[in-house]
Amino acid sequence: MRELDLKNKIINGDSLKELKKIPDETFDLVFADPPYNLQLKNKLTRPDRSKVNAVNDKWDQFESFKKYDEFTYAWLSECKRILKKNGAIWVIGSYHNIFRVGTAIQNLGFWILNDVIWNKKNPMPNFRGTRFTNAHETLIWASKSEKSKYTFNYQSLKCLNDDLQMRSNWDLPICNGTERLKKNGKKVHSTQKPEALLHRILLATSNKDDLILDPFLGSGTTATVAKKLSRNYYGIEKEKSYFKAAEQRLKNTKPIEDHYLDTLKNNKSKPRIPFGSLVELGIIKPGTIIFDNKKKISAKIMVDGSIKHAQTEGSIHKVAATILGAESCNGWTYWHCELGNTFVPIAVSYTHLTLPTNREV
Repeated sequence: MRELDLKNKIINGDSLKELKKIPDETFDLVFADPPYNLQLKNKLTRPDRSKVNAVNDKWDQFESFKKYDEFTYAWLSECKRILKKNGAIWVIGSYHNIFRVGTAIQNLGFWILNDVIWNKKNPMPNFRGTRFTNAHETLIWASKSEKSKYTFNYQSLKCLNDDLQMRSNWDLPICNGTERLKKNGKKVHSTQKPEALLHRILLATSNKDDLILDPFLGSGTTATVAKKLSRNYYGIEKEKSYFKAAEQRLKNTKPIEDHYLDTLKNNKSKPRIPFGSLVELGIIKPGTIIFDNKKKISAKIMVDGSIKHAQTEGSIHKVAATILGAESCNGWTYWHCELGNTFVPIAVSYTHLTLPTNREV
């Protein structure tokens, strides 16, 4: 099957069989929500003896830990094979399975980047009062290898979090309300994930037009969010009822208009040049005065690209760090200057200029 045939399709089939049909290095990102192997032996009831709609589906039941591990290694091995060299994978789970999955991920040569805690704002209570309320799930984010140049849209995530670095504990509600798929008043899928969770994951670790795989598609949340964000998707779902629900859900989903999909670019993606080169090339003149963002502190640029503030001199980074009493500081964003009628960081004022391709200026 060619990559072109995989774009924006979902199929009703067994993941282990279907994954083997896919060519090597096809996908940019994998999101997997595999069976958790919850090992529920009896029906759960509330104190009033009413039934709890817990996960007791056959697809979540395995004969033993050994069988579950064999299953885990099988699908993870295939996912690693069909990931591009700079691809990455997300796997979500609970305490029942995530540690076993994490071991398999490391043993197969993936490189774990983060474990993320999804704190559920509205978790199901512990009705028997015999344990802590299970209020979170764990996600593992890993690149295909230690050397993979994986996607991480740092600036977009920072903006999403009110200009603060996005941390690895995410407070998001479970899937509820109108988003929850129901048929005849009953949940279509017992573990439907909220779109907010996938929105954050896809926004953070994929780009427009990337090809995303979900080998356990369920009710289609991954594909739905991918479609909205103009990512290409391919999903596999074994259960017919879930597949039909996902199919209809996708038909009802409209992509976000293209002109709203632009996101902030990472600073790392821009060409990096030494500050001194700007002086050397005549873009900045020695003697230029730069300031902190409140114009309370100033420094003068010297002929070698160093700056001088009072008795402190050195690089734009070193002097800024000394002023702040910090180990390090990004001088490009700490120091500001006049640009027309605006007062902006020097990163904005100078790095937008096109530099000569050689030193003959």
